[in-house]
Amino acid sequence: MKKLSKILIIIWFIILNPVIVNSAEILQIKSSNTILVGDQNRNLTIELFCVEVNENNEIEATNLLKSEFPKRSKVKIKPFGFKENILLAKVFNIKGTKEMTELLVAKKLSSEICPS
Repeated sequence: MKKLSKILIIIWFIILNPVIVNSAEILQIKSSNTILVGDQNRNLTIELFCVEVNENNEIEATNLLKSEFPKRSKVKIKPFGFKENILLAKVFNIKGTKEMTELLVAKKLSSEICPS
């Protein structure tokens, strides 16, 4: 009986114990459409996919992204391709409730330029 309970406890820890997940984090927001993210061993420059910010809104858009996605905040990346060795992607907060492009479009600081 003791052996069975030990086995059940070990199985419980293996199955129900949360797994540590390493996600990317914001290192720097360079502009309204270019960010630098990193994980434990590499850094990656990302250009936001399907977004074009008017020059007049550049500073306001960059400040909005910095306030909503502060340095060291965890993010999820959905890649769409490469352009001149820069990853084109959509960037979401770790909960998936905010996406950078959608945030800029919602605040009318950008227009989406995705093909239909």
